[in-house]
Amino acid sequence: MADPATPVTASDLTRNERLDRLPYGKRHNRMLFGSGIGWALDAMDVGLISFVIASLISQGLITKGEGALLASIGFAGMAVGATLGGLFADRIGRRQVFALTLVIYGVATGISALAAGAWMLTLLLVLRFFVGLGLGAELPVAATLVSEFAPARIRGRVVVWLESFWAVGWILAAVIGTYVIAPHADGWRWALLLGAVPAAYALVVRMGLPESVRFLESKSRHDEAERIVRDWERASRITATIEQAELDRIRSQREREQRELEQLGRDVNDASRTTIWSPRYRRRTLGLWIIWFCINLSYYGAFIWIPNLLAGAGMSLVKSFTFTLIMTLAQLPGYAVSAGLVERWCRRSTLATFLAGSALAAAFFGWSGLEGNTGFVIAAGCLLSFFNLGAWGALYAIGPELYPTAIRGTGSGAAAGFGRIASIIAPLLVPFVLDKTGGATIVVFIVFAIAFGIAAGAAFLLPEQRGKQLAD
Repeated sequence: MADPATPVTASDLTRNERLDRLPYGKRHNRMLFGSGIGWALDAMDVGLISFVIASLISQGLITKGEGALLASIGFAGMAVGATLGGLFADRIGRRQVFALTLVIYGVATGISALAAGAWMLTLLLVLRFFVGLGLGAELPVAATLVSEFAPARIRGRVVVWLESFWAVGWILAAVIGTYVIAPHADGWRWALLLGAVPAAYALVVRMGLPESVRFLESKSRHDEAERIVRDWERASRITATIEQAELDRIRSQREREQRELEQLGRDVNDASRTTIWSPRYRRRTLGLWIIWFCINLSYYGAFIWIPNLLAGAGMSLVKSFTFTLIMTLAQLPGYAVSAGLVERWCRRSTLATFLAGSALAAAFFGWSGLEGNTGFVIAAGCLLSFFNLGAWGALYAIGPELYPTAIRGTGSGAAAGFGRIASIIAPLLVPFVLDKTGGATIVVFIVFAIAFGIAAGAAFLLPEQRGKQLAD
């Protein structure tokens, strides 16, 4: 141990440990909001399609089956995009993939507004696939980039803050649906044009966000990595001298994690032997994939169809969209509570609790009946939004922490890609179940409740990572 009288400097730490010791500041906020605005625009696009489908069905331009196909094809693109996005993020960088995906789905969404005539449905289907391709690739990459800059002591909370931008985007979609789509026959076209905004925002992303230091180091681009770390240190006005107690804490953490790796007999720095299905990671990969599948099935099955289910229960399009907007507002407090619990309690228990709450809320929504007391319908929908989006926040906080740098993007992207299989099935499942049960919405939401319950159990297959450094 160094003599307490001898100054200890940041040179005694790795670059990642230097980032972890920085106080949360303006650079972190810029990273969070830079990624978060892109995330919100993504959510707006996903949310808009549920309102667009309801509008097209109500005007007789498409059938419910065609609406289900339109939703599913977008999620098929998301499945491909999530997997490819993670792979490319580990090869060419987080920032580049993030910007490219924004361009792809922004342009495709804007062109969708021009679909017309006999080929309208075909053109919409093709373009929705490309929208999903860009969207699916962007989400896990953004979460990975933010998690690799956030200090370990509050990393989970920061990633949940990032995920909370999803609620902002969905609320924007509900506002556009209520005030642009519902009152006008061609409102859905104007809504899709608004979805093209991400294409312009991609330029801001490329100029404003740094590349991941961990990624740069994994590619032996050490000079670039060092410049970024020093830039963040100067911006934080943090002194190069380290208190001996802080150095001892960092060294103790480093030694403890190294012992854990040695006990497992694995060298996580050997990327040629390490995959997401290696003995060290297969249990957590299995759990993560189950959760992603079940939460996608339930979330997208419910929220893609809620506007149309409400309209089908006798409500006007404006009223059904207004109710959906009210329910969507409950997403924000769900994220806020989740952000606090992932650091004060723990990641795994927070995720399991919100998933269990989602299961109960889904059952309550089905039991409430869409034609009965509107107060019950809104209350059940708000509870479903609260617990479901809180679970999403905790899930995105956990995912990037489960793998080392070399496979972090791949691990997050592959789980998201597998989950998108469920999101492809979900929009098709709802009309199928309704047809077989004579329109019994309670059966649909019991299916979703069961899926949430399975996901809650799978959460206990994941290790608890609160307060630990990301593995390199």
